[in-house]
Amino acid sequence: MLTDAPSRPTPVRSSEVVARYAPGLALCAVAVAVSMTVNQFLPGVSALIVAIVLGVASANAVSLPESTAPGITFAAKKLLRLGIVFLGLQLVISDIVSLGVPMLVVIVCIVAGGIFGTIWMGRLMKMPPGQVLLISCGFSICGAAAVAGVEGVTDSEEEDVVTAVALVVIFGTLMIPVIPLLGHALGMESELNGMWAGGSIHEIAQVVAAGGVIGGGALAVAVIVKLARVLLLAPVVAVLSMRMRRAGAVAHPDQKRPPIVPLFIIGFLAMIVLRSTVDLPDAILQVGNLLQTGLLAAAMFGLGCGVKIRNLARVGVRPFILAAASTVLVATISFVGITVVHV
Repeated sequence: MLTDAPSRPTPVRSSEVVARYAPGLALCAVAVAVSMTVNQFLPGVSALIVAIVLGVASANAVSLPESTAPGITFAAKKLLRLGIVFLGLQLVISDIVSLGVPMLVVIVCIVAGGIFGTIWMGRLMKMPPGQVLLISCGFSICGAAAVAGVEGVTDSEEEDVVTAVALVVIFGTLMIPVIPLLGHALGMESELNGMWAGGSIHEIAQVVAAGGVIGGGALAVAVIVKLARVLLLAPVVAVLSMRMRRAGAVAHPDQKRPPIVPLFIIGFLAMIVLRSTVDLPDAILQVGNLLQTGLLAAAMFGLGCGVKIRNLARVGVRPFILAAASTVLVATISFVGITVVHV
């Protein structure tokens, strides 16, 4: 008796892959070009912020063709993680060590206190744990990149990811004038005010903007303090990934568990080691910075396209209250720590 041979899966042609992702990625490329052009003419305006604003505007002002959805989703997930890898080229371990042990302890307290404090407040407010975790990490570490890193190792809802990124943009942008003004009112020297900006504000680009507003030697030290917070993204994601492995092993023992350290975090750490041990030419660093900005801007546009104003209004006021409370908490821990260390 003859039996039919088992059918083999039809191989996916490269042309079909290109046709599937090209429309959305082309739209992202246009958004990146516009964002980086605006940043060239207005250096104080982050290309990432412009990109996410363009995404939000595109998603809510017009109806994007369905053909763009796969490419936009690819940018929001895959390109974002690749952008985090190139973010590692900004970190030089010797610069961070130069802050001194007391300041490094303060930075660890900022991140740990911000995360645990925000989670505690979120529980009091009876908010969804996944949403609270994304907000806590985004506000305590490095904004949208931290949200993406945490989303990569947790079972996060797409709406929660989009909400957390939107809140990072809103509250981080508000902090750009607030920290310099408060620092001036409190009589802080420009360097200390820069440290406070680096310890308090969510996105690197927002820290750069605030450091430029403060002036003096604020910008350089603000960026170093911020990059020290960025460095803590790796251990936080590793811990969360191990939690997910344990939870998955209990709930679904037969399922393949996620890696202890995700591949993009390994790439992030590898770039840090490369930058810290090899004297890279300026041209390579410039290309790396261009790639990081372009990839993250494409991802921010993709995430922005997922922000529906009506859905954001539907989440209620609790995420906004938690975001405001988390911003105040992180800024307070940073201010107290810096004051104690440099008294």
